[in-house]
Amino acid sequence: MSFIHLHAQESSSRRSSLFMTYGTSGANVREFNEMLAEKGISPLRNGYRSFGMGYHTRVNDFIFGAEIYQSNGPKSNYGDFEIDYRTSRFYFNVGYALTEEGRVQFLHYMSMGVGYMNFQMLKANRPDELVAILSDPAQGFILRKNNIHKGSEYLGGFLTEIGFQLGYDLDIPAMAETLSVIAKFGYSFSPFERAWSRNGLAFDNIQSGAFLRVGAGISLPDRNIFYNDATMSFHFFYGSNGVSNSRFNEILQNNNYEPLPEVGGNIGVKVIGENARTMYGLEVWNLSSFGTANEAYAQTLNGIRFYANLGRQLYKRKNLELGVLGGMGYGGVRYTLESRFKTDFPRLFEEPLHDGTIVAHGLMAKPEVIISYVMPLSSLKLFDLVYSLHGGYEYPLGRYNLGGVPMREFMKGPYMQVSVGVRP
Repeated sequence: MSFIHLHAQESSSRRSSLFMTYGTSGANVREFNEMLAEKGISPLRNGYRSFGMGYHTRVNDFIFGAEIYQSNGPKSNYGDFEIDYRTSRFYFNVGYALTEEGRVQFLHYMSMGVGYMNFQMLKANRPDELVAILSDPAQGFILRKNNIHKGSEYLGGFLTEIGFQLGYDLDIPAMAETLSVIAKFGYSFSPFERAWSRNGLAFDNIQSGAFLRVGAGISLPDRNIFYNDATMSFHFFYGSNGVSNSRFNEILQNNNYEPLPEVGGNIGVKVIGENARTMYGLEVWNLSSFGTANEAYAQTLNGIRFYANLGRQLYKRKNLELGVLGGMGYGGVRYTLESRFKTDFPRLFEEPLHDGTIVAHGLMAKPEVIISYVMPLSSLKLFDLVYSLHGGYEYPLGRYNLGGVPMREFMKGPYMQVSVGVRP
């Protein structure tokens, strides 16, 4: 949680925004398609559908921010198999406003960040029962680079993006915040050749292509608000969850697999806004456990969370703040068995039976208490550094049936998080 200590008489122009986007982009699986062409097979369908969450703040004409994207490629059919690919990306943004502060926003920015890639070819009619996957995991192949199913800290590589953002503010009745409708366009790319190679093929082009995204969000423009009473901040946090995978481990052991270790710490991001003691925001993070399944397989168990939060600031005195939030969101749990002995292309395409995976989704709810300490970074008070402690309890709204096995114990429990945030 963060709060801005800026004074009305300060001359600098300031603005903070939280937004969600959806769009399409190019993504040509070039070397894989060349291999298919040599076999007389039609190329894969190209492109992504991208879902994103972003934050940026404007100080005078300079833009600073961060964005997270999940991009899903179209499925292509090959015989009894479905071929699919997806990426996750996290960017830091810097840029420049080409317009003065007003209802119309036109920004030019550059992003630098890290990513994850998943390319898979799995049977279209693979078993939907966990026990069936455990008894016969060879349902196709899965190739992962910077595997976030082991944890968010495994994001890696180097990705860049150059783009423009056009926005327009719409007033929200009886609120100082505005509704910002935005469009983003530009080009994403991986600058290093063969940085995304797996099993003898380069998948660099999966990370490259022109994009167009549209979306909407909440903004705090300084023409509407007094910044001593309103804020929007960005936080990294590290947390620990009191969830259990003991029942799942019993099933693994009954099927002659090694048990998974207990879930470790997790890394995530939060955006928290506050105005007139009303708090709101978004956050995303995941839990994971991974290890050896047997001599032939490695295994991962991963649960992702995405929350929209709403709450109230209860106390604020000098540098100390206390607030409560309630969150509603989405969760997913995925178990994967990956062979340790996959071959390289083109043989892997001809002999694809190696890996297996199964997934479940549902809704989540949580209450959260936040205690924060605010520290200005300089006498100019351009940015504050905020140290926060978050405590809460997650509750799944559903059984989270993973192939016939309820996974509520893996999604339910108390948590504690420590975060460091910045705000303008």
